[in-house]
Amino acid sequence: MRRCVFVVGALLLISCSSDRPPAEARSSSGSTAPNSSVSPAPTTTSPGVPTTSSPLSPIAGCPDPGPLAEPDPNRPRYEVLANVDVANSLVEGTVTVQFTPDLPTNELVFRLWPNSPIIAAAGGHEDVGPITQAGGGELNVDRPDDTTVHVSLPTTLAARSSIQVTVPFTLQVAGPNDDRVARDGDTMRLGSFAPLLAWEPGVGWALDPPTSAHAEAATSPVADYDVNLTVPGGYDVLGTGEREGTHWRAIAVRDIAFSIGHFTLLEDDVNGVHVTLGVDRSITDRPQRYMDLTTTALRDYEARLGAYPWSTYSAAVLPGFEGGIEFPTHVMHGAGSATRSIVHEVAHQWFYALVGNDQGRDPWIDEGLASYAEFVEVGSLERNRDTALPADAAGRAGDPMTYWDQHQASYYRGVYVQAAVGIASLGSVDQVDCALRQFVAHDAFRVTTPADFFDAIAPVLPDAPGRLAPYGLHP
Repeated sequence: MRRCVFVVGALLLISCSSDRPPAEARSSSGSTAPNSSVSPAPTTTSPGVPTTSSPLSPIAGCPDPGPLAEPDPNRPRYEVLANVDVANSLVEGTVTVQFTPDLPTNELVFRLWPNSPIIAAAGGHEDVGPITQAGGGELNVDRPDDTTVHVSLPTTLAARSSIQVTVPFTLQVAGPNDDRVARDGDTMRLGSFAPLLAWEPGVGWALDPPTSAHAEAATSPVADYDVNLTVPGGYDVLGTGEREGTHWRAIAVRDIAFSIGHFTLLEDDVNGVHVTLGVDRSITDRPQRYMDLTTTALRDYEARLGAYPWSTYSAAVLPGFEGGIEFPTHVMHGAGSATRSIVHEVAHQWFYALVGNDQGRDPWIDEGLASYAEFVEVGSLERNRDTALPADAAGRAGDPMTYWDQHQASYYRGVYVQAAVGIASLGSVDQVDCALRQFVAHDAFRVTTPADFFDAIAPVLPDAPGRLAPYGLHP
């Protein structure tokens, strides 16, 4: 589902041999990154649109999926200014976003995911100040629940017209918990921490209720992020995008996340992707194990599914929770993460980060497909085919989180395992991977629906709707 070693020192910028924007290389005070295979460069290039090249392995008879679809040129642009006070578990800042909808709307909807049930129960709370429009004044706000902010617009915003608003926010970071926003000892997890537009292109505002399970209910289009993150001296930070000092830049990602602590760093390069793996110094886990599993999975998934289109991937191993929490280009691992969990989170870079979905309405699209990729990677397909399904899960893999909130004990087997086994039943690994290549290329950077999935794989697996119906998966 969801869930890097670090030395404070000079920031080194590297140039890659691919057409991706250059990634960064960082080192810790007194040591060098032992696995770095890239050379320092004196200057940086501004990141651009992610690459669409693909290092796919040949599959006999598989149609060429073509390049990845391009991200929407009218995607949102966020500027985030955030000051992090670790000692007081506090983040204060502003979000300024330029939004250009593809449908007319008379409001904006921001989601405050740090107010989700698990985080709130651990003492977390996010609030927003007066929301203002550029060139205008303060806008009227309605708060129907703790995670949702409706912002009324003075006039209807026409499709393909733009608006810019600024949202001040204050986040009291929760104490130890298993979710995405937490302070545990001297580490901090900041995932989905800034107010986030909940727009589904072609549909409108996504208003799924937050989940009380260890899961997600977010829907967000890809966007460009410029983040200035101020953290107290002495702390190390890993996060989404490319870094220069306190500035982070991420192109065409759905969300951002940062891990703060005191890390030991390993760095490597995979097909031009700069990989950084940090293990907090409070943890005895062996960093090289995480790095080896991550880089192998990245290579394998690119060969099976298509290009990883961003220039960086980072992961932080942190105390206080189990499993993994996935975000675009950055993952948080709990101490002692199992092999399957580590490679599962890498798979989410294709299913959720690249090909998105409404995670509240259609959790199987990201979790089931990431699990299928994981099961093939670690050789567990046969074992999972033999997994017994609870009565309240059988035939319900396509149900929304509102159902699984009431059946949490069956959620993993009902969605992760059942959907993955159903997908695997469609054919050989090569046949299914071939079909998924079509889906990834055709629906890259989109928020997809089950109908999009079935349409994309139809040229390879035209009988998929009938064969997946018994699992509860329908167009």
